[in-house]
Amino acid sequence: MKGDLACYNIADLRERARRRLPHGIWEYLERGVEDEAGMARNRAAFEQVTFRPRVLRGVHAIDTSAQIFGQATPLPLALAPTGAAGLMWYQGDLALARAAAKAGLPFTISSASTMDLEQIAVAGGRLWFQLYLWEDRALSFDVVQRAHELGCEALFVTLDLPVPPNREYIHRNGFGTPFKLNARNTLDVLTHPRWLAGVMGRYSVSGGIPTQANLPDRLRAKITKGAPPGALFKQDDLDWDGVKDLRDRWPGKLILKGVLHPDDARQALALGADGVVVSNHGGRALDSSIASIEALPEIVSAVGGKMTVFLDSGVRRGSDIIKAVALGADAVLAGRAPLYGLSAAGEAGVTRALDLLRAETTRTMAMLGARSLGEVRALLG
Repeated sequence: MKGDLACYNIADLRERARRRLPHGIWEYLERGVEDEAGMARNRAAFEQVTFRPRVLRGVHAIDTSAQIFGQATPLPLALAPTGAAGLMWYQGDLALARAAAKAGLPFTISSASTMDLEQIAVAGGRLWFQLYLWEDRALSFDVVQRAHELGCEALFVTLDLPVPPNREYIHRNGFGTPFKLNARNTLDVLTHPRWLAGVMGRYSVSGGIPTQANLPDRLRAKITKGAPPGALFKQDDLDWDGVKDLRDRWPGKLILKGVLHPDDARQALALGADGVVVSNHGGRALDSSIASIEALPEIVSAVGGKMTVFLDSGVRRGSDIIKAVALGADAVLAGRAPLYGLSAAGEAGVTRALDLLRAETTRTMAMLGARSLGEVRALLG
């Protein structure tokens, strides 16, 4: 990495992101819900997983490659869908997608993006699409069709936010939706001139404040204004019949995100889903939920190798990726780690985050005496 961004782990990128972003936007990226016990539980659970390494294994050649949906990927890793990337960096979703494409990793476009699918798809690479359902279901079906036409391989339906989460800090810091300057956040914004000029300034010069993307023109609203009726996400009435409708409409891979109970995983399999994401939304949904990696083994057992199992929430090191693989995950989704890189230095920062995770994954495997992912599971202590 160039000397002006000497970051040697994800924590370094996190600290640089913290200094660059206004406090309110930093809190949106970093914080969880309520007492943030869920975030702490995710990390504590990872730290409890240990290995029994082997020696003298000849680890001069380490193969970190994996198969996801029958296609090779250089790491068992994909970039998770993340909202508000466009507030952390100018056209942040595109920067994330470009870095992922260059790394050969899948990128999951968020339906909460401030960029249209078509604008992000120009990055190329392997694209997936994540769906929150709008109150007007026809809008959701329309964007799902567009995602398919643009070549998105998989549809990830997020299930763990049936109602809006309790993020109390948003009310305190004044950075809610819609985003407006007020007595609580104006000084915060003004004391972060690099962000003000590099993000909001560039939007102002290049065509105006971004809007919630992937909606008809009549329903688009700037992030500084409230969403009109029909343009709000609404999932409290979503049930298995609703997911079955999506399964019938979507011809590609269908993955249900936010599964923590083995019975739900079995039902997803029976419904015809191609995979599940074992996730507690990074501790940003239900504060009292089980840690994702604690829930992983039961879900792996429940589906019996008949669907793809992803692990999401709390991944900060390459060793976390290997711990998830050891416990049965086919691959891992990382959300905050790439966002730290994005917020620190744009596309170059995302690339640095992915390079760090790759190097740590390779090093962990060598230290374990595991020359391929297939050898990892036998080394769990």
